[in-house]
Amino acid sequence: MSDLTNGGGGGPGEPSLTPEGSLNYGGETDSLLTEAGPTSAVEELDGGDMTGASKEQDPATAAAAAGTSSVASAAGDSTASLVYSFAKKVVTVGIIYFVGYMGWSVAWLITPVILSVARDQWRTKNETRRNVAKASALANDKDVILARLGDLPAWVFFPDVERCEWLNRILKQVWPNANFFAKNLIKESIEPNIQQALAGYKLNGFKFDRMILGTIPPRIGGVKVYDKNVSRNEIIMDLDLFYAGDCDINFSLSGLRGGIKDFQIHGTVRVIMKPLISQMPLVGGLQIFFLNNPNIDFNLVGVVDLLDMPGLSDILRKIIVEQVAAIMVLPNKLPIILNDGVPALSLKMPEPEGVLRIHVVEAKDLMKKDIGVLGKGKSDPYTIVSVGAQQFRTQTIDNTVNPKWDYWCEACVDVSHQTLIGIKLFDWDRTGDHDPLGRATVEISSVTKNGEIDTWLTLEQAKHGLIHLRLTWFTLSAEKNDLKAALEETQLLRVTSMSTALLTVFIDSAKNLPQARQQSQPDPYMILSVGKKTEQTSVQMRTDAPVWEQGFTFLVGNPDNDTLQLKILDQKTGTNIGHLTYILSTLMEKKNLEVVSQPFQLQKSGPETKIIMSMSLRILKRGRGSVDDAASEKGSESGIGSGESVLSRTSSVKAAPTTVTDSTSSEASSSALRKQESRKSASSAIIDQMSIQEEPFVLSTLNTVMMATPPRSPNLSENGSELLRRSPSTTSSAGAAGLGRIQLTIAHSIQRQRLLVIVHKIANIPLKDPTNIPDPYVKLYLLPGRTADSKRKTNVVKDNCNPVFDATFEYIMSPAELINSELEVTVCTQKGFFGSPIIGRQKIILNDPEITCGQGVSAWYDLLPELKNE
Repeated sequence: MSDLTNGGGGGPGEPSLTPEGSLNYGGETDSLLTEAGPTSAVEELDGGDMTGASKEQDPATAAAAAGTSSVASAAGDSTASLVYSFAKKVVTVGIIYFVGYMGWSVAWLITPVILSVARDQWRTKNETRRNVAKASALANDKDVILARLGDLPAWVFFPDVERCEWLNRILKQVWPNANFFAKNLIKESIEPNIQQALAGYKLNGFKFDRMILGTIPPRIGGVKVYDKNVSRNEIIMDLDLFYAGDCDINFSLSGLRGGIKDFQIHGTVRVIMKPLISQMPLVGGLQIFFLNNPNIDFNLVGVVDLLDMPGLSDILRKIIVEQVAAIMVLPNKLPIILNDGVPALSLKMPEPEGVLRIHVVEAKDLMKKDIGVLGKGKSDPYTIVSVGAQQFRTQTIDNTVNPKWDYWCEACVDVSHQTLIGIKLFDWDRTGDHDPLGRATVEISSVTKNGEIDTWLTLEQAKHGLIHLRLTWFTLSAEKNDLKAALEETQLLRVTSMSTALLTVFIDSAKNLPQARQQSQPDPYMILSVGKKTEQTSVQMRTDAPVWEQGFTFLVGNPDNDTLQLKILDQKTGTNIGHLTYILSTLMEKKNLEVVSQPFQLQKSGPETKIIMSMSLRILKRGRGSVDDAASEKGSESGIGSGESVLSRTSSVKAAPTTVTDSTSSEASSSALRKQESRKSASSAIIDQMSIQEEPFVLSTLNTVMMATPPRSPNLSENGSELLRRSPSTTSSAGAAGLGRIQLTIAHSIQRQRLLVIVHKIANIPLKDPTNIPDPYVKLYLLPGRTADSKRKTNVVKDNCNPVFDATFEYIMSPAELINSELEVTVCTQKGFFGSPIIGRQKIILNDPEITCGQGVSAWYDLLPELKNE
């Protein structure tokens, strides 16, 4: 056990950690590789005389024969290797001589070498990752966990996820039969969509020729079954799915033949069993889908292996990921009906939980990716927002590291629990790939609990940068009286793309369609549109009574004015064989704002031509989270009106909302005797903001303290107009040394492994010369070391003895690192002939129980004079 935790090798068959952090399965991998030996022997015996299988061979004779054969083999290999090496060097020298003889540019040599080296490095990296994934898929859960104990913190545990080795054994047994279902799904659903997507890149003729999914089944890492907040008519479970099989899929593209091998997919799959019935198999059907986009990887082989290069293979990879998302990533679901008596409406009708309104306001202090004449320039940033399979892209802001997008979008959310909002920032480049500028994730469940969130997020996988988001959750109401409030809110936002209602449409079937061609049945499909959004059903071949059974959702700007447009077209001729215009205000008068399985007469078609469909209209109603409810109760008790807050479209920089630290300053001004109480209450509020409903294994940058004003960046040089205006000084003392006092908030989040430091303000800096008022600023260092990486610096406040900063800084630190660390806080003034004179300094020990245990500290500290030995 100690060897495993220290990263050493285990016993035979046990995995161990290599210095690079990858898994080494030692004896187990060797045993898997050597299994081919007996199999080959059996195959040879099948073709020869089976009577010889029981004969024994003399050990001495066998050893002599083996020695002779090994010597002969070694000699042959040595000669072949020598000849190959000589020929390779001759060819290399010959090519160089020929290029020089022809007088060609040296670029003819350098370019192929660079491309070859880059390709080999990229393929080696991918091959290593795939081998590790395969070893993990073949290993036992216990071995994998033991091998990674050194990487997991002590607080990580599995509270409600159960092991399911029994399910993996069942999957292994039924996998050969599941191959046929998977083949039909790929051929019928994925292949046509890939063909259509590749046509946009002028790549035609895509077709799957052979599909062998191999013998290695998917592996289920754990199962979580929900027993709370679940309808009595359904069973919900989450599966940690990991597939790294030995599939062999061949395809043709534009006359070239290629293949896909080492296909891998990893993600969380939700399975909903509903409705529960009283007949066998007791479950009417299944809904299977990924909560978020899964991680997909594969290797290209064959002629199209030339596409397997960074940048070029991204096209095919992106298309495959998009097609998987179109089938099985929310809001898309894979329905399976298990009982003929269960109506398709109950499984295939979309069931959104609510609508999430996203406002991407701005970003600050992004990385500089563009190369200018005098070195690094700026960036041309844009943001991609992902909610399941839905993606939204902001506009590109040229030549800035502090872009202001003011971009609004709305996403339908079917499941809020464990669904994430993905934020990715990129630097747009005219040529080549777009450079990443960082990423962040937000749990939708945090938004549903609070109703509305206005937050700055620290970008991950970036040296620096922050992004400002405003998120609002809307529930779905069947009361048409709620439409008035929704319309008023969208008018206040002054954003024409915002919605007030959600329309759900389920197209069941059509009958008695007219013929588009003489003596031939049509190939009908339907196009639906509401506003600017258009959806399309699948094509039903050669029938005048197609059955689609597909559901769609549309965001509606104003149900009083909008309409639903339906058109049925023939695929071969493109002829319109029927259409329908449905006014949504008619649906507002229906009971519960819905119609179920109703026939509608098509216009400009036969008198008997009808379509069967269901529709449901829901009004968007602002969600009231726990935070809003608590605030309204507090306001009613104090006699303050608790009107519903409306998300305004005004600039977040000019607004000055109240932050968590306001409570700190108001409580600190009451009395020095209440200092300890104010420290605990204020800091606990900060920690509550930092750890909003955090769960194990859920990575989310939402846990950054949710300040309504942006953390001050060291690169910003505004004159202080954007600073949050605070109340007057809460302390009249200049400190024990008479150099002033500084107000700080220090907190540590164990889940995020981050140390948070907020520099609020400085009070009572001594004024020695009225004509020389100091220009103070604050520097932070982590001790011991005082390295440049730990340096943080606030802005300079001109001519002020009571400056206000409200600057937030973060350090990535584990609890163990806090034990021997100190925070050095230095207050300097920019007015000096030689450098910046130090006004005062304070060292804070970070091994404070209130900091390490998650309570946090918010207090005033006396500034002390600089010691000579420092």
